[in-house]
Amino acid sequence: MNSFKSLIKKFAPSFLIEWYHFILSYLGAFWYGNPSEKMVVIGVTGTNGKSTVVSLIGNILKAAGQKVVWMSTANFHLAGKEWLNDQKMTMLGRFKTQKLLQDGVRSGCKYAVIETSSEGIKQYRHLGINYDAAVFTNLTPEHLEAHGSFENYKKAKGKLFQHLTKRPRKKIDNQVIKKTSVVNADDQYADYFLNFPADQKITYSVDRPSDFQAVDIELSPEKSNFKTGNQPYQTNLLGKVNIYNCLAAISVARTLDMPNEIILKALAQFLGMPGRFEFIDEGQDFQLMVDYAPEPESMRKLYETLQLFKFNKIIHVLGSTGGGRDKARRPILGQLAAENADVVIITNEDPYDENPQTIIDEVAQGAEDKGKVLNQNLFKILDRREAIKKALSLAKESEDAHLRFLVLITGKGCEQFICVANGKKIPWDDRKVVRELITKK
Repeated sequence: MNSFKSLIKKFAPSFLIEWYHFILSYLGAFWYGNPSEKMVVIGVTGTNGKSTVVSLIGNILKAAGQKVVWMSTANFHLAGKEWLNDQKMTMLGRFKTQKLLQDGVRSGCKYAVIETSSEGIKQYRHLGINYDAAVFTNLTPEHLEAHGSFENYKKAKGKLFQHLTKRPRKKIDNQVIKKTSVVNADDQYADYFLNFPADQKITYSVDRPSDFQAVDIELSPEKSNFKTGNQPYQTNLLGKVNIYNCLAAISVARTLDMPNEIILKALAQFLGMPGRFEFIDEGQDFQLMVDYAPEPESMRKLYETLQLFKFNKIIHVLGSTGGGRDKARRPILGQLAAENADVVIITNEDPYDENPQTIIDEVAQGAEDKGKVLNQNLFKILDRREAIKKALSLAKESEDAHLRFLVLITGKGCEQFICVANGKKIPWDDRKVVRELITKK
C-alpha cells in the first residue's frame, strides 16, 4: 500500500495531488457531519512548543469543568481519556481528524484544540475545520525540503490565520464566538501573522510589550515563576521556553473567559508532557532525560534550560530523521551536541528509505568539526538500543560518584515507532527501552 502511494506521488502531476487533498478535506468534514461547527476550535501552529501549548490549553479547560478533545504530536485526549500519538503524524489525515472531532461532539465536548502543522496545512487537512482561534508560537527553519523554501514554510503556517476568517462565526450556547488570533510578539515574524484579519488579536511576550507580557521571571531546576499584569503564576515546566508556552495558553484561556483562579490551578498542577524534558528515575546513580528536540532551535532551547541544573558531565544520544527531511540540520545537530555535551553518541532515529549509516555519518561530521574525536568522546552506533546501552555504561563507569551526570536522549521523545524503509514501522519508545536497560539484571 505504501509503495503504491509512493508511486502515485512520484508520477501523478502535482496539481492532481493537490486537488485530491483539497477534495478529501471537505469530503471528510461532510462525511462526519461537520463536527467543527459544533465546538469552539483552537488551532496551534509554529515550529516549537505546539504540543505543550495544546496540552496546557486543554488542561486549563478541563480544570474549568469543560469536556475537551485535543490532538498533538505527543498525545490525544477525548473527554477525559488520554493516549499517546501512535500515528507518527502531527496532524491526522482528514478523515481521522474529522472522526475524532465527531467523537468529541458525541462525548459532549465544547472545545477542540488541534496542533496544526505546516505539512497538514500543505495537504489541506485544515480546510474542513472551522477554527475560532489560531495560535502562533514561533518560527525557525524546518521542513524546508518539503516546502521548498523558508518563505513557503512561513506561508504554510500563515494559511491557518488566513483560513480563520474564511469560515463564518459560530453561535454556541447562545454566544457568538469571535475569531481570535494569538501571537508571540517576541518572534521576528509576529507582524506577518498579526497582519491577517481577526475579530481580536492578542499578543504575548517576554521581551516586548504585549497583552500578556511575562515579568519578574524566576527559573530554577524545580519550577518556574513569573507574573503577567499583577498576577503571579507558577508552573512545574522548566526554562524560558516554557514561559512562552504558558503565556500562549493563558492568552487563549483569558480570551475564552476562563476564571484566572482556574488558570492558576491548572498551570500549577500540570506535570509536563510525555517525552518532553522527561526525567526517568529507576534508582540509577545519574540523571536521565528523554526529550524530543528534533531540530537545531529546540536543541538550543533544551541546552539553555539544562544550564539550570549545572551538570558536571553530559552524555548525549541523538540522530536525525531521514526520508529527505531537513538534511541540512544533520551536521548542525552534531555541532550543537558537541558544543554542549562531553560525550556524543550518534545513532539511528527515523531513516525511512535512506541509508541510516549515511545519516549518522553526516550528524557525526558536525560533531567532529567541533573537536569531538571518534571512539574517544564521539561514538557512532547504528543500533539505537546499543547506543543507549553505551551511554548508560559510560555513566555507570564514572570515576567520581559525586559528579552530577546526565544521560540525554533526544530526537524521538515519546514516539512509538522507528520508521524504516518501505513504510515499515518498528515499535519503539525511548523511555521504555531506557527503563528496560536500567532495571535489567
